[in-house]
Amino acid sequence: MKIDRQLGILSILLQTETVTAPYLSEIFEVSRRTINRDIEDLCKAGIPIVTRQGKDGGISIIDGYKIDKTMLTRDEMQDILAGLRSLDSVNGTNRYGQLMEKLSIGSSDFFVGNQSVLIDLSSWYKDSLASKIEMIRKAIEQHKELEFFYYAPNGESQRTIEPYYLIFRWSSWYVWGWCQSRGDYRLFKLNRMDKVYLSKNCFSERTVPLPDLKDERIFPGGIKVKALFEADCKWRLVEEFGPDCFREQKDGTLLFQADYTNKENLLTWLLTFRDKVELLEPKTMRQELRQSILQMKKKYDNTMEG
Repeated sequence: MKIDRQLGILSILLQTETVTAPYLSEIFEVSRRTINRDIEDLCKAGIPIVTRQGKDGGISIIDGYKIDKTMLTRDEMQDILAGLRSLDSVNGTNRYGQLMEKLSIGSSDFFVGNQSVLIDLSSWYKDSLASKIEMIRKAIEQHKELEFFYYAPNGESQRTIEPYYLIFRWSSWYVWGWCQSRGDYRLFKLNRMDKVYLSKNCFSERTVPLPDLKDERIFPGGIKVKALFEADCKWRLVEEFGPDCFREQKDGTLLFQADYTNKENLLTWLLTFRDKVELLEPKTMRQELRQSILQMKKKYDNTMEG
């Protein structure tokens, strides 16, 4: 990707006195013309790059712009590299690993040493997720519309969007873009997107507001939940809600209290505990859960009779 290559060129220039266009062309496996365009873009971005012709000429950054270890420590660079490597875990490629290898050519000791932070952003849906991420990145870079079929709690629909941001949050990947059918910006979960296509239609870039990703904005709560769990459910409650979400009772049971966002999700979550939980409040949902259990029992009773 263009931005990845330019980041690599900048890193090399910050570590090396002078390099040549043929050298960068060979390292990044692109033409000299492409390298020249990248240098022009970096100059436009405010990076003070100078080029000199002749036998001892080349490309360099003016001395006053050099980054030394007081500005970027080894630990800070290692954290940056860990973040870049994590992108390979979902891209289905070794693009960033190869970029790091290219950046290590030369002299910098930023790239020496064991990595203590390993980040894997992949999921059970890695195979399908990787292709979606690559397609969305291409659509964002080329300003092309994205078409897909979307599954939502209120039904399924065909969508066309102008994609602007790929987002990893709440253990899932999302795309933020202008939705034509809604006439507004929307957040779409990649795992719910199917039949994703890169449209031939290009769009003019808008002044895009950043999505409001505050937990209370996306998950507003509103359902006050009180439930009694068996003691051996403690690990799950701690993992999902933290150690302060319950009070241990004298008999060893756990009195759980929390705010929940969605009624259907709450009922589904409670059912995963089978007979190890009793919903106490809200009373109306307690009755709904009871009816669901009776309906399930009826189905299984009919199966047994058959």
